[in-house]
Amino acid sequence: MAASSYPLHSSNANSSLFVSCASPREVILGSNVQHQMYCHLLCGLRNSELIDGIRAPYAVGLTKAFCLLESKWEQLCDDLKLGILSPEISDVTMRDSVIGILGGPQPDLSNRIRSICEEKNWDGILSRLWPNARYIKCVSTGSMEQYYSKLKYYAGEIPVLGGDYFASECCVAINLDIMQPPELTRFVMLPTAAYFEFLPFDLNGTNVIGEVTVDISGVEVGKMYEMVVTTFRGFFRYRLGDIVRVVGFYNSSPQVEFVMRAPKSPTEIFTERELMSSMERFQLVLRDLTMTEVTEFASFFDLELNPNQLKIFVEVKQQGMVLQEEKLQESALVLKKCCSSLEDGFGVIYKVKRDKGEVGSLLLSIVKPGSFDRLSQVAIQNGAPASQYKPPKIIRNREIVDFMEKAAVVTVCLDPLDK
Repeated sequence: MAASSYPLHSSNANSSLFVSCASPREVILGSNVQHQMYCHLLCGLRNSELIDGIRAPYAVGLTKAFCLLESKWEQLCDDLKLGILSPEISDVTMRDSVIGILGGPQPDLSNRIRSICEEKNWDGILSRLWPNARYIKCVSTGSMEQYYSKLKYYAGEIPVLGGDYFASECCVAINLDIMQPPELTRFVMLPTAAYFEFLPFDLNGTNVIGEVTVDISGVEVGKMYEMVVTTFRGFFRYRLGDIVRVVGFYNSSPQVEFVMRAPKSPTEIFTERELMSSMERFQLVLRDLTMTEVTEFASFFDLELNPNQLKIFVEVKQQGMVLQEEKLQESALVLKKCCSSLEDGFGVIYKVKRDKGEVGSLLLSIVKPGSFDRLSQVAIQNGAPASQYKPPKIIRNREIVDFMEKAAVVTVCLDPLDK
C-alpha cells in the first residue's frame, strides 16, 4: 500500500492501472503512507461490489493495511455514512479526490460493513467485505514470508497468489505456479532480461566462495549462489545481494528458490534466514505463554561492545500482556524463558563464538507499538521509495539502533544460567 502500488482492482476497466485501481490518482501518488492506506481502504469499501483483485508489491504492505482496517473500521464506517473524510487526512487534493469517489453519504453500505466488523471475527474478513474478490497477489518470499500466515488469516478462502522475481535493477525470474505457498515457490530465470552470473555461496561459512563466477549454463542443481547482473541500463557485474538455490531446470533455464539476502560483511555471524527461523520458534513460545502476537522484529550485532552483543528488537500487538505496565516484571521473566528458544535457532558460527565468550548475552527489547511504522516513515522521508520499502531484519545503521533503544518498553538480557 504505497506510492506506486495498485491494491484494489476492477476488471471492468481499460489497460491503464490508474483507471483499474479503485483509488484515485491523488491517493496512489500521495506522500503519506498511512493516509494512503486509509484512503485505499475507504475507496475499496465504497466500491466493494466491483473489487475483483487485491494487489500490492509486498505482503508487508497488505498486512499493514488490513491491520489498519482492524483498528480503524469504526472510523471508516463513519466516513462512509457521512460521505466525508476523516480530518486526519490533511492532504487537500487527496481529500477532495476521495470525497468525489464516496459520492455522498452511503448509510446502507456503512451499516453492512459495520455489521460485519462488529463481529470482531477477522478470520476470512476479506471475502465478506469484498465478496467478488477472486485473488490477492503480492511477493511473499524471502523476508516477506513472515507476513504470509497473517495474510492468509485475513484472506480466508480467497487465494493468495505469489509474485514474480523482480529487482530494482532488472527482471530476474518469473513464477510459473503462483498458487504455491512461499516455501514451495520456484522461479524460472529470464536469460534475456540481463546477463546473469552466479557466485558460489557457502551457507555454513555465510560467504561467497572466492570471486570466480559461473554463467547461467554452468550452475548446478542443489548449490547456492549470489547473483551478479550486467544490465541493458548500465549496471556492470553488479551484485544483487540475493542468495538463491538452484532446484532444477525449466527447459534450459535454471529454476531457483530465493534463500535470503546475502550477508554484508564477514562480521555477520548469522544469516537473515537463521534470524527468521529463530523468530518463528520465539513467536510460538511467546504466544503459548502470553497470547501475545509479534508484528515485527529486527536484529543488530553490536561490534563496539566487548564482548560483542546481539540485540533483538521486537514489536508486539498493543493488546499483548508484555505491554501492560502493571505486569512488566512478570513480562520480563516470561521473555527470559522465550529468549533461550530464540538463541537456540542461530547457526554454528554464532554458537561457537558464544561458547568462546566472544559474543555476550543476548539482549531482547520489546519496543512501543508503531515503532517500525515510524521507522519506515523516516526512511521514506529520507528518499526510500515507498513501494520498495521493506522493514530491515538485520540493522546495520547505528541511528536506527538508537531510535529502537529509545522506543524500548522492556528489555531483558539472557544470562547463561537462564538456559
